[in-house]
Amino acid sequence: MHPVEALASHLSPGRGWKEHLADEFSQPYMQALAEFLAAEENAGKILFPDSSHCFNALNSTPLDQVRVVILGQDPYHGPGQAHGLCFSVRPDVPVPPSLVNMFKEIQSDLGVAPPDHGCLQPWAEQGILLLNSVLTVVQGQAGAHQGKGWETFTDRVIETVNREREGVVFLLWGNYARKKGQHIDRSRHLVLEGPHPSPLSAYRGFFGCKHFSRANEWLREQGQKPVSWELPSKADLSIGY
Repeated sequence: MHPVEALASHLSPGRGWKEHLADEFSQPYMQALAEFLAAEENAGKILFPDSSHCFNALNSTPLDQVRVVILGQDPYHGPGQAHGLCFSVRPDVPVPPSLVNMFKEIQSDLGVAPPDHGCLQPWAEQGILLLNSVLTVVQGQAGAHQGKGWETFTDRVIETVNREREGVVFLLWGNYARKKGQHIDRSRHLVLEGPHPSPLSAYRGFFGCKHFSRANEWLREQGQKPVSWELPSKADLSIGY
């Protein structure tokens, strides 16, 4: 199987994404990206997340169910962390600092106690697209796959949501996310911007932003069901990891 066909095979049909993004896999940038990823693996490098999970954000959240988009930058590069959803880690992995701060803001904003894990899969299954700009990384090498083509692909994902959906909430935290979301049609969607939840910047305005309650207020105004930001306990998670 050609590398680009192998990559495309991980994007599940029937979720609405493949129909809108199929042409991307014939573009030169995606051909080059697929060949680059294959070469990285052939060289013995360990890539995160596993290739079967690189499109987990899209496979977990069908296009016609997207209500909220959270933009991240790169997958986590430590063993066992990344599983294809921005800010999220597998259930048995310690909760990373930025996600700890997200849970703190949810508790302050909504009175929801932090969970005993950092797996955001239940959010994805509620219509929250947890999209990183870059979808793969090399173990121990933060940002190793930046500038290889993923950014163009995820720009197309954002363009698709912007065009095909109505009344979506976009949560853009930090300069990188704000820049990536600069072309969102704000007459049709709600864009909430603020500092990144990283410990380096959370005290500059992420804490107290109330983005989680504001997102739910907007969804109610649009006649949509609000998000349940409360995650089940680790014991109650029903995911196959």
